[in-house]
Formats: sequence, structure tokens, C-alpha cells
Amino acid sequence: MLKEERVVDILLVEDNPGDVELTQEAFEGSKFRNKLHVARDGDEALDFFYKRGDFVDAVTPDVVLLDLNLPKTDGREVLALMKSDEAFKDLPVIVLTSSQMDRDVLEKFDLPSNCYIVKPIDLSQFFKALKHLDGIWVDIIQSFERK
Repeated sequence: MLKEERVVDILLVEDNPGDVELTQEAFEGSKFRNKLHVARDGDEALDFFYKRGDFVDAVTPDVVLLDLNLPKTDGREVLALMKSDEAFKDLPVIVLTSSQMDRDVLEKFDLPSNCYIVKPIDLSQFFKALKHLDGIWVDIIQSFERK
């Protein structure tokens, strides 16, 4: 379990307002203290990482939840840029996808992520999938050192 004072910074890169709201609700009941930051397209995600524009004071997140199908810069491009940049290549990334085909595309082009969550249509399944992040990532997030 994380120390009480430790806050996990999570960057959600998601353009669907409904999915953003669901993710916020899912993390409200999390077992660890967290702050959910939101980038609504690929360009905003890159601005967040490189602390540009509206995100000059952004923190380096502990983990990224990345939707693949984004407006402007696509999620696949964001992932490729992250993993090719020394500053972000070890940052844990959880890809949020709506289909198995997206996972296949990532593997075909050798775009590394730490895991995939296929977004279910059923609300309770979506909450359940996000809740599993508590158990899966707490140890990894604890050991991840910001550079």
C-alpha cells in the first residue's frame, strides 16, 4: 500500500467526455491517493509531457492511461514519441482501446505499452477494469522514480 501522503499522478489522454467522467468516478474510490490529470487529444498530451502552453506547470505523471483513437495527434503517435524519448520511455503506459484490432496494430508496429484495457460497453465492466489498476500498478508506481 502507498504511504498516506504519496499522491499518484495519473494522466488520462481521452477525448470522449463520457469516458473521462467514468474514469474520474472510478478513481474516486481508489485504494490509493491519486490526482487524475486530463489531456483531451494527442496534442494536449504532448504539451503535458513537454510542459508547453496550458501545461507549463504540469507534473511528470506516474502512469499514463492512453486512448489510441484521438483527434489531432493520434494515440499511436503519442505512444511512439513517448517511447522514443529518453525522458518518457520508462513511464508506464496503459492503452485504452475499444477493439482487439487496436492491440494488433500496436503489436504489428512494435509500439510498446505496459498493458491494454479494452473499453467495455457495459458500465459496470468499465468500472471493474479501471478498479483493477489499484492492484496491478500500485507496486510499479511506488517504485517508479521521476527523472
